[in-house]
Parts: sequence; C-alpha cells; structure tokens
Amino acid sequence: MYQYTKEDRALVQSRVAEFRDQVERYRDGKLDEDEFKQLRLRNGLYYQRHAYMLRVAIPYGVLSSKQLHTLGRIAEQYDKGYGHFTTRQNIQYNWPELHDVPDLLQDLADVDMHAIQTSGNCIRNTTTDPLAGAVADEIEDPRPWCELIRQWSTLHPEFNWLPRKFKIAVTGSANDRAAVQVHDIGLRLIKNDKGETGFEVLVGGGLGRTPYIGSVINEFLPTADLLTYLNAILRVYNQEGRRDNLYKARIKILVNAKGIDAFKKRVDLEWAQSRFEDDTFTKEHIDQLKSQFPAPKPLATELPEHASEVNSNPLFNQWYQSNTTAHRDSRRRIVFISLKSATAPAGDATAEQMQAIAKLASTFSDSEIRSTHEQNLVLPHVPVGDLYALWKALVKENLATANIGKLSDMIVCPGLDFCSLANAGTITIYDQINARFDNLDYQHELGDISIKISGCMNACGHHHVGDIGILGVEKNGAEWYQLTLGGHAGNKAALGKRLGKAIPQSDVADAIEHILQTFIDQRHEQESFASTFERIGLEPFKENVYATAA
Repeated sequence: MYQYTKEDRALVQSRVAEFRDQVERYRDGKLDEDEFKQLRLRNGLYYQRHAYMLRVAIPYGVLSSKQLHTLGRIAEQYDKGYGHFTTRQNIQYNWPELHDVPDLLQDLADVDMHAIQTSGNCIRNTTTDPLAGAVADEIEDPRPWCELIRQWSTLHPEFNWLPRKFKIAVTGSANDRAAVQVHDIGLRLIKNDKGETGFEVLVGGGLGRTPYIGSVINEFLPTADLLTYLNAILRVYNQEGRRDNLYKARIKILVNAKGIDAFKKRVDLEWAQSRFEDDTFTKEHIDQLKSQFPAPKPLATELPEHASEVNSNPLFNQWYQSNTTAHRDSRRRIVFISLKSATAPAGDATAEQMQAIAKLASTFSDSEIRSTHEQNLVLPHVPVGDLYALWKALVKENLATANIGKLSDMIVCPGLDFCSLANAGTITIYDQINARFDNLDYQHELGDISIKISGCMNACGHHHVGDIGILGVEKNGAEWYQLTLGGHAGNKAALGKRLGKAIPQSDVADAIEHILQTFIDQRHEQESFASTFERIGLEPFKENVYATAA
C-alpha cells in the first residue's frame, strides 16, 4: 500500500497543529460559531443530533493492520468503544468531545491518517473497488490512480470551495464494484482497439434528492491526460454550477440542465485552453505509485488444508460460500468480514473487533484490510490453507456471519438516532427486518438480494440502487417509509422504481415479507431477485403489498 512521504507527513502534521489552534480560539470565544463551522468541516468534524461526529478518511478503502489497530484504540479512548464504517469507505466516530479532537487527529497523523476533506464543498475521498489488486477480472489496478487523484485534489487551491461536495470513483475491472455510474465523476479503466489503456469518463451521476445515472463524456481518455481532463470538468462546474440553491448545486443538476452534449463541448473548450498548464503528472510519477501496490508474494503450491472442513462442517461451508470469493492467485482467497449482525447497527465495529481484525490481517492477509461500500471489511490475500483457522477466529469475535450479499447484509445510514438531517429512524428498521428474517438458510435460499435504507432524501444509505430501497419520511410527526424496487449500482446501474404510497414504521417488515413471497412465487429456478423484477415488473409486488395492507 502507499507509503507517506515526508511531504505527506508534514502536511498532515501541520493541519493538526492548525486545527488545535482553531479549537482553542473557538473555545476562548475568539471565533464565532459560523467561523468555526467552516474550519471544522474542512477537518471532517460535524455537529450531529447529540454530539460532534468526526469522519476519518480511508483513501480508496485501504488500511494497514497498524492503522486499523489505531482506529480501534481511538474508539476506545475518545468515543464509546466503537466506530461506524460508511458507504464512502471511511470511518466515523459519533461521540468525540471537542477538546479531544486535536489529540485524536494527532493519533491519526502518527499512523499516516487524517480527516482532511471528508466534509465540506470540496473533492471528497476517492473510492474504488475494495477487491482491487486481488481479482482476476482487472484491466489494471485502480489504486495508484486513486492515489494520484488524492494527491492532486488534497487542498487544491482552485477546488477547495466548490458549489457542493464532489465525489469521484474509479474501477479497473470489467465488473463494476465501485458504483462509478452514480458518482459526480466515474472513471473506468479500459483498453482501446490498439490495446492501449485509458479511461472511460462518466459525469453527472449521483443519488440524493434528485438521483441520476452518470453519462459518458469521454469514451477513451489516455491515462496521461487524466489530471488535466479532471481539472477541466471541475473548472466548468466551479464556474457554472449553481450556488444560489443548495438542492440544485451538484454537478448532476448542471449536466442535466445543459445536456451531456453541450456540457461536453464546454469541457472540451476548457480542456483545449488549459490542458498544457499543468505539468504535475509524469509517467515516472505514476510508475512510482504503481510500484507501491505490488501483488502479494507467491505461495508454495500445496493442497488446501481446509478441504475436509468444507465438506464436513456446514457452518464453515456456508461461510466459505458466502463470505469468500476467488483471488487472482488460486492459492489465495478474498475474505469478507461481515459487519452486519443482529447485535449491532450495520457498519459498526467495536474497538475490540477492530483490533482483532488488525491482528488477523497481520497473520493471514499481508497486514492489509479494505473497507467496502457495503459497510463491511475485506481481508484481500488469505492463503486457502488458512481459511478454517481464520473462520474460527472470526467466530470468536462475532464477525463470521455468513450473509455477504444476502438479505441481512443491509446498507444503513445512521438515521434519526444520530443524524440531524434525518426524517426517520433506520436502525429500528434494520432491527425489525433482522428479527423477522433471522434464518440464514432462508436467506441463502433467496440468493443475493440487497436492501438499502436511508433516513432522508440525502440517500446516504443508497436506497435508490438497492434491489429493495427503503426511504424514511416524516408525516405529521410520525415515521413512515417509501419503498423502491429494482435498483442496481453495478455495470448496468438503475434507479429503483417507487412501489407506492409510504407505509408506517410498524408495517415495514410485513411489506418486505410480501415482496419476498412474491419473488419466491414468481421466480424461475435459481433466478435472482433482480432478474425476476426485470422480467415481471413492479405490479405483482405492488399488488401483494398494498392488497394485504388494505
């Protein structure tokens, strides 16, 4: 993984010192609330419903064992003993005291971590495929390009005060596991007819109040032109994006208003004028970055030691089938660690669990961990012969739930329990669904199915792109929920279709049961929920849910 340079460390350390001074001035009354708000947001510090919340950057979702161990210690020392992994591959602490935040940031800086640009109207953490560098379907590892974007965008003087927040995602695989079509800019590494590597560039995607699927603005961008082309897109957005209306300030609104053809012409004009101004990118630079993301060392060829357990231990076998996937090296396996259980909110990990995972990564996965968009963790390079020992260790930490991709592997934003923007609770719905469908064998019979829950229209739970999306709304002081079906964030991204009128909180699990029963009744043998929905449409589901409710 990328190793900080002395320049990286100097920058992060200086930001900690700056923020320590800003906190002291605020507490002494020398900065008013509005002045301090802009400063704290630039350092990832929000004020939520009950307390401050600090969002820590995990660039493109990659962590070392040392870093994860530190995150666990921070949860224990400065929070209430846990952290919350988000859909942006970051981690949030929901209960830090303001006077502790500079020390917390110092502890992060000491292991090459920070909270810079995790909030505010700037370029946020670039995200990517959590399986990057470990899967066989890659054209190229996207992580060096993500690191290049991180270096270019951090404290960029021109783009530090955009009309709204800005999110970039990169995938290097033919199978999109980075959801590039629902980002402000999505980048796909591809090869052209000459065998040259470049980027397909998408723009104007996003969820929230006005969701859009991104449009292709450049079918093949040579890799050498990446930063100058991003610069042109950001310049056009910075100059022409709306600043008079918070809800219409994202680039997706600008692209939709102009139309993709007109927007492309505007970007191409800006690019023609500015592409030779920036000489910060060189082939030597990207080659040096690529050298910091080497493939894991080859393993000696030997028979998998876990083979007998796969056949004889049904619990291990279920976990193996659900929570592991193929590595590009057949002697290794990629392991997903589920942060979804009936005992904690989705995405939460205790201090003890984080430190245990850090130790397991040191033992079994070259000291590397990934965070995912689905609010889980990944050990990317586990030797096949170590899988059974790893599983037993995860069982002891309540981290071996065999539900990756299954119904209980829900994406859930913090909702009304924490967020001041939320209209309704999400954790209560998560608990309600878990209580109703707690049979893992039943979940495996259903196959892969995604439920995504948001507490408001900002869509931090990505409900628009779930097989089943659940959106919390407020009606006359009560919590109600709108359901959508048929969303998808992969190669053929689609926005879910609204099922019908909102339903009360008490009826959500009932509605999910009717939806699932409709799927069971209508599916062809082994057909997925997504395929069934595409084939039969919305009406059979709608009829069963609302006929029963009536």
